[in-house]
Amino acid sequence: MPLLLNRLLAAIVVTCAALAGTAPAMAQPDAPELYKKHCAECHGADRLGRQGPALLPQNLKRLRKKRALGVIANGRPATQMPAFGEQLDKSEIAALTDLIFTPLAIQPVWGKAEIEATRNIAVEVDKYIKAPMYGADPLNLFVVVETGDHHVTILDGDSFEPIHRFKSRFALHGGPKFTPDGRYVFFGSRDGWVTKFDLYTLEILAEVRAGINTRNIAISPDGSSIAVANYLPHSLVILNATDLAVENIFDVRSKDGESSRVSAVYQAPKRNSFIAALKDVPEIWEIKLEQGPTLRRLNIDEPLDDFFFDQGYRHLLGSSRDGKSAVVIDIDAGKPVKRIALPGLPHLGSGITWTYRDRQVMATPHLKEGKVSVIDLNDWSILKTLETRGPGFFMRSHEKTRYAWTDVFFGPNRDLMHIIDKTSLEIVKTIKPAPGKTAAHVEFDRDGSHAIVSIWDLDGAIVIYDAATLEEVKRIPMSKPSGKYNVWNKITFSEGSSH
Repeated sequence: MPLLLNRLLAAIVVTCAALAGTAPAMAQPDAPELYKKHCAECHGADRLGRQGPALLPQNLKRLRKKRALGVIANGRPATQMPAFGEQLDKSEIAALTDLIFTPLAIQPVWGKAEIEATRNIAVEVDKYIKAPMYGADPLNLFVVVETGDHHVTILDGDSFEPIHRFKSRFALHGGPKFTPDGRYVFFGSRDGWVTKFDLYTLEILAEVRAGINTRNIAISPDGSSIAVANYLPHSLVILNATDLAVENIFDVRSKDGESSRVSAVYQAPKRNSFIAALKDVPEIWEIKLEQGPTLRRLNIDEPLDDFFFDQGYRHLLGSSRDGKSAVVIDIDAGKPVKRIALPGLPHLGSGITWTYRDRQVMATPHLKEGKVSVIDLNDWSILKTLETRGPGFFMRSHEKTRYAWTDVFFGPNRDLMHIIDKTSLEIVKTIKPAPGKTAAHVEFDRDGSHAIVSIWDLDGAIVIYDAATLEEVKRIPMSKPSGKYNVWNKITFSEGSSH
């Protein structure tokens, strides 16, 4: 009985102390020490990444905290990320997750020396190889980015048979970019890695890390330079496309000295320049390439994102931060010329053009409302608004097809795809390629005879449709094929594809 009484008294003391706020606090996990022990070898002691990706909040936006807990506990399939669920308890996993979603106290330096230290020439270009080492048409290849297991598949656009598959960097973003002859393709990852791949020999030729958190890359009109748009550090990096050596680094600041992230960089082929959208300051940058990279500032009223360019690259259309309008910029004049009311946050970067009743029009889905806007490019007026089954993300067409395809990327109807008749501006068919799974990102083959749809799922696929009959022809299993890029359509700047 005394033993039982002693235990009861001890329990009462602990309870009272806790109620009084005097109970000793449980030891909190030492997150930095846990990181050093379990994570630093792969992800770097500074969290900037090594063979594993950078573990910074800017680089982890696709992952989210809730999912990160599961990745630490259970690992990531088809990668070298192990499971720590048996080594770490829930509080330790939570502490590690909080740490990697905490910004660094000091912005890291990533200049020319740091970039050049990462540059790796994997394979020297064999100048005697003048033709592809396979029988497929090299200009009708598709480069398919599979984000589910971080691979890229090279697909024959005539037979729709894969001819090669290789491991990519983590989280490729912004779309691959091709040299004008279609031989080389460049990839950019969220972690700043730029990879050069030879579509003739099917080999990675070179890599370099041009930033810590990168938005996208662009290639110069002559294929000689690569521009890299960075969130971290605030820089625009110009690389030599042959060996990925640093040619130039622009420290991105406004004319008043305010530092800014770079939202995106674009090739402007008819201007022989790069055009950069700045996230934090009311400027647009044009990097002229005629006599070496020289900066031209376009002063605007507010920062703009998500650019669309007309076919002549005289004007650009940028989304306003209010999510209700877009602004037309005359690039030659360097100033805004019109504001268009477009509520629902139009995804202008996915805009496409075609000729409708002797006039050029562009169409864009909206990210926050179920609609597609069709705009007359002669006077920038809204010609028509189509109601869809939900907000969309991607829209595609081809010069030789009657139809434009747009997804319903967000919301409960994400498994639907709308098909619009470009001659009547009406939705004529709605398809459901894989019930319950997101259908997105259409791309056409070289002659526009087939449309290829992605099923965005780890257990996903690409689905090939006859572009005239709109009937399914074939499907190929793939791991979350986020995007497919046809060489011909990209190097010719097809009006049905984003640029």
